[in-house]
Amino acid sequence: MSAARGNGAADPGPLLVACALRIEQTALRSAGRGDYALLRTGMGPRAAGRSVGRALERPGMDRAAVLATGFCAGLVPGMHPGDLVVAEETRDPQGVVACTGTALLAEALARAAPGRTVHTGALTGSDHVVRGQERAQLRATGAIAVDMESAATLWAATRGGCPPSGGGRPVAAVRVIVDAPEHELVRIGTVRGGISAFRVLRAVLPAFYDWHRSLLLPRR
Repeated sequence: MSAARGNGAADPGPLLVACALRIEQTALRSAGRGDYALLRTGMGPRAAGRSVGRALERPGMDRAAVLATGFCAGLVPGMHPGDLVVAEETRDPQGVVACTGTALLAEALARAAPGRTVHTGALTGSDHVVRGQERAQLRATGAIAVDMESAATLWAATRGGCPPSGGGRPVAAVRVIVDAPEHELVRIGTVRGGISAFRVLRAVLPAFYDWHRSLLLPRR
């Protein structure tokens, strides 16, 4: 059982980093640190939700902080492959999940990947690859990026959207843009934008640790 810290913060438990694709898993593993649990969920919201739910049922994971990561599609004109997205909230048909420590995570990412633009805002979920006019439709809802797993991951982690302010499990989502309105890609592994996104994802793991450590600080 985790005990409360003397400074008013509870031990957040271990860090679970969830991604969907083998190439994302490879980028994170090649970063050279292993003091976290890395889960490859498989592609799509159903696979992500099931996989994360099972992982959090394992012994010692009841207080784990969960961070969803990988690649995404940017929705805002002017975004570029290799830009970073930090979700303030995730959305999908199940509902909305508010994220923990967004501002601090964005600052840590800016340090880990200098020269890369960090965007913050709503990250929406989809059950398919989004292209063309559908991007504009999602942008009109206020979302800045879309992927297929983050919303389902965080929904499963919070078991129904419990906000962080209510004392629920700390959750976050960080995505690297692999294509954007002016830079649509067809095949991630053979295009310069995909290679750029891979390198950025490999570089930002230290920011995930900074975010996790920050959960030990007193909450205001």
